[in-house]
Amino acid sequence: MSSQACSYVTPAWIRLLSRFVSVSLTQFPLPLFGVSSMSIRIAFSAAAMTVVMTQAASAAMVTFTNNALWSSFSAAQGKTVAIETFNAYNGFYANGLTGNAGGIQWTATAPGNLYAGSGFMSTNAPEALLTFNLSPSVQGVAGNFFATDASFGILPAIIGVTLADGSAYVGYAATAADFVGFYSTGAAISSISVSVAGNLPAGTNFATVDNLYFAVPAPGAIALLGVAGLVSGARKRR
Repeated sequence: MSSQACSYVTPAWIRLLSRFVSVSLTQFPLPLFGVSSMSIRIAFSAAAMTVVMTQAASAAMVTFTNNALWSSFSAAQGKTVAIETFNAYNGFYANGLTGNAGGIQWTATAPGNLYAGSGFMSTNAPEALLTFNLSPSVQGVAGNFFATDASFGILPAIIGVTLADGSAYVGYAATAADFVGFYSTGAAISSISVSVAGNLPAGTNFATVDNLYFAVPAPGAIALLGVAGLVSGARKRR
């Protein structure tokens, strides 16, 4: 009986992400939690292979906890980063508050409505889920997510960040600089929600966002799309 080898070509986004991590560790070869950078590269390669095998027939959602890496990955996909800082908002807001950054309109909602201050956007009620719906949808979205008290003092807490398709991140946040980002190599992202837990007594935790980052098409890409549309339209008119 003859046997046939099975080969698999690593998707471009896996090769790209692996290159970013490898370059970063080469430039900054510092031990991380007592593990050498070579060990980290090996571990990452194994993890990447696992993703390849589980994502062989579909696109993937890539999760980041490093802003620079998320931004670099987004740029390599032909995107620029637009930022909503929330500095223009202060006080109480009813649900349905909207804003715009880089052509992306966000609409914020939360049970009990919204409250902003200190450059942060938060919920008016403790332990409420803070949701941002996005129009149009984006391939990449990120933010600084954490918990605050009623006076916007930062509280260490477990945060959950969830997308409309069910993709989620759960982790510990202790500062306003804590970062979580997503990039979809398939379907675009239409919403992002933030929840907090982990402090006692109950009623003291408010889900809070400092910045929202959107991966949007670079200006050159938008211009090319416009030209393509004109050419397409001209062909139809003939």
